[in-house]
Amino acid sequence: MSIRVLIVDDSLFMRSAIKKLLETDGRFEIVGQARDGEEGVRLAMELGPDVITMDFNMPKLDGAQATREIMTKRPTPIVLLSAHARQGGKETLQALTAGAVDFVTKPSGEVSAYFSRVAPEMEETIAAAAEARPVVLEPATRERPSLAGIKSSSTGLRITLSASGQRVVVVGVSTGGPAALTRVVPALPGRPPFAMVIVQHMPTGFTQALAERLAEVSDVGVREAIDGDVLQNGTCLLAPGDRHVVFSESGRIRLTTDPPVHGCRPSADVTLRSAAQVFGRRVTGVLMTGMGKDGAEGLAAIRAAGGRTLAQDRATSVIFGMPRAAIEMGVVDEVLALDDIAPALLRQVPRTAPGG
Repeated sequence: MSIRVLIVDDSLFMRSAIKKLLETDGRFEIVGQARDGEEGVRLAMELGPDVITMDFNMPKLDGAQATREIMTKRPTPIVLLSAHARQGGKETLQALTAGAVDFVTKPSGEVSAYFSRVAPEMEETIAAAAEARPVVLEPATRERPSLAGIKSSSTGLRITLSASGQRVVVVGVSTGGPAALTRVVPALPGRPPFAMVIVQHMPTGFTQALAERLAEVSDVGVREAIDGDVLQNGTCLLAPGDRHVVFSESGRIRLTTDPPVHGCRPSADVTLRSAAQVFGRRVTGVLMTGMGKDGAEGLAAIRAAGGRTLAQDRATSVIFGMPRAAIEMGVVDEVLALDDIAPALLRQVPRTAPGG
């Protein structure tokens, strides 16, 4: 059965080029084309496509506004076509946090050469999006869980950790991640009893925009990680696009350009394994929505080191690939709905090794 695609773009040339590209792949059927966001919303309701490709800069409704309306009226997998520029990164984040499941960068130079280069990525991204379960997510409320009386589920001791006993939470996330992270990070209090490192599969520039977006809506301090960062309670650091995050023996952030793992740089497996080696029982690993299996082996390393492992459940994941891989390996302590992750991070203190 063909994947039914609606193309939304204000450029006739781009609509025609995308249509021609997809029609060369027997998996796709173009069921409609819209010239602006308003028409895109209307055709989405009338045609019920399997996937929508969405431009951002359009008259009447931009890509984020159209995405938000479609997700409210008829949740549908949406793939955003975004520019390379920094401003494009911010625009992309608006649409992704509104509910778009993924994005493909639009050309910044000669268009025909771009399409020949990006064709496989666009086709596979749209095909993967057809398998997604779009989730309508309202912004997280500003009410924060209280830290008062929170105890370790394993020892019954109140949370009291010195700098030498730094607790770390490492989150691996991919497709559907930006919207999911806007539910988890803003739900944390301003100074939770751990440092957080997030590995979100995104290219250079877009991770900076994501960090800025999360910082705007969170009490936790959020920014992109830089080489040499020191982990502190209440900090949330995002792995920069095209850089792996690992930890030195002293616990400092190190950025590397080592080869991609599972086709990803940054890779959740790389960061989770390093965290297990350096922090041992003081690390909690979390895998959230995403395609593929990146992070499953990293969670196994954390569990072997005595740390805690959490995974997002199928019902609230846009794509269940990454959490499912870890669950099937048998390395997940608890499977949680999206909105249960932040409270679980606050109440679960990893087992701490004697003397540390």
